[in-house]
Amino acid sequence: MKVAVLTSSRADYGIYRPLLELLEKDSFFDLSLLVFGTHLSEKFGNTIVNIYADEYKIVEKIDTLPTGDSPSEISYSIGKTIEEFSKVWGKHNFDIVVALGDRYEMFAAVSSAIPFNLKIAHIHGGETTLGAIDNTFRHAITLMSNIHFTAAEEYRKRVIEIVGNEKNVYNTGALSIDNIKQIQLLTLEQFQEKFGIDLSIPSILFTFHPETVEFERNTYYINEIICALDELNDYQIIITMPNSDTMGLQIRSELNKFIEKNANAIGVESFGSLGYLTCMKHCSMLLGNTSSGFIEAAGFDKPVINLGNRQSGRIITPNIFNSQINKIEIINAISKAVSYSSSKETKIYGNGKAAEQMIKHLKNYANR
Repeated sequence: MKVAVLTSSRADYGIYRPLLELLEKDSFFDLSLLVFGTHLSEKFGNTIVNIYADEYKIVEKIDTLPTGDSPSEISYSIGKTIEEFSKVWGKHNFDIVVALGDRYEMFAAVSSAIPFNLKIAHIHGGETTLGAIDNTFRHAITLMSNIHFTAAEEYRKRVIEIVGNEKNVYNTGALSIDNIKQIQLLTLEQFQEKFGIDLSIPSILFTFHPETVEFERNTYYINEIICALDELNDYQIIITMPNSDTMGLQIRSELNKFIEKNANAIGVESFGSLGYLTCMKHCSMLLGNTSSGFIEAAGFDKPVINLGNRQSGRIITPNIFNSQINKIEIINAISKAVSYSSSKETKIYGNGKAAEQMIKHLKNYANR
């Protein structure tokens, strides 16, 4: 079975890894990677080097990254991605194409495959993020896909509602839980040696992506967030940078100014999966609006302050403390998160066997 995996960022590649390992080991599959988006950008860490290090077969590198972060440049990038991938699909013969998540560039790549009648396997469908245009793209990818692997039962039911039937819709759990259970995380000493960060100090892991539905409010949001961060003198603040979204560059710029002025702030472009999960395990809490604050943080039963509306619609487990984006509410939410104690109700994203289930369902799909 010739399988092409679409990867456009550090985030999806890190999630894919348990599945890629099994696909590579199983002689039933012929695995190829199609690499595009921020992987090819120096600004975003040139994360294609991680794929080279893992020695997976890259059959195409497609430059589709927008030059800026305005709506027109994002729109142009969608069109460019469709155009460039139309050339890719004409060159190769794949039995199935695997797409993960909800990014605009993933939507564009999948859209371009439909006229070629390619079969699409979609991971992480059925989720809802009302504060991001990704919500539209995710559901569109679901409609264009032939087989679906969801992270939770609630999301499986939503995919069934979207596509109109339950055929080939499976709740496999999340690949991120596989990662947490399988990966040998770094020790505190190894982490400090690799990244120069001492996680024995009380730390907050921070990531904030633009709210792309009401993108014009992002200037206000980042100003309020920085006012709150200025108050967190008892913590080391570890800041990972936003992805390539509308106004993402402006947020990145303001965060870099904050890092330059504050000795307790550390900026990281990309930890990679091993570094990011190690940091999450040892930090005091997460702060921001990243999807990893829902699934990966649930796997560690780690308290999360979820900011704003970008992730509105996702399942809220007991470790998540929602906060609107203003200084006072953020500080109050952090105070609540400090007193969080563990809960079994966070364990809703599977048992760490998602990749195995996906492999089984792909084989059954191929043999029909």
